[in-house]
Amino acid sequence: MKKFKVGCVQATPALFNKSKTMDIVLKWIQKASEQGVKLLVFPESFIPAYPAGLGFGTVVGSRTDAGREQFREYWENSVEVGAEETQQLAKWAKEYGMYITIGVTERDSVSKTLYCTLLYFSPKGELMGKHRKLKPTAAERLIWGEGDGTTLSTFDTEIGKLGGLICWENYMPLARMSMYQKGVEIYVAPTADSRDSWNSSL
Repeated sequence: MKKFKVGCVQATPALFNKSKTMDIVLKWIQKASEQGVKLLVFPESFIPAYPAGLGFGTVVGSRTDAGREQFREYWENSVEVGAEETQQLAKWAKEYGMYITIGVTERDSVSKTLYCTLLYFSPKGELMGKHRKLKPTAAERLIWGEGDGTTLSTFDTEIGKLGGLICWENYMPLARMSMYQKGVEIYVAPTADSRDSWNSSL
């Protein structure tokens, strides 16, 4: 495997606004390109933002009208794979000549269920694939559906075999073993968790 430069974005998206967040994404891609980055990694659910601290007005047995409205806003700003945002990300990956991995809240085009998803783009301008978080953590289950093993994938690239898991999935031995069995060489682990424990536990 040859050496190459990796960029890890630590930034704040425009909360619940995918259009403005896309502008932020482009700025980071341009900045990374200027520094010769070949693989750029964005955090978990960067578009339209990881909803830290929010409960969307939910308690066991009920949900407030304000919470429903807040969730509607989040849902409307989620990303459908194949739609405008993913097409634009693919174009930017090609224009700036880099691999891009980015966490999004994905809205399934059929069921309309939301998923915490990691998208992979190549410098050829392609969406190589996606991974849906297998088991949302704790109260995340109010927001995101559960993924399944069909998206536990690695991708053969010119920089090596690329793959990864999202946030606390990285603490799941069998999920990690799946990555190892698939020959992962470049392992991305996007998270919205900023605690120091990640430094020693990954």
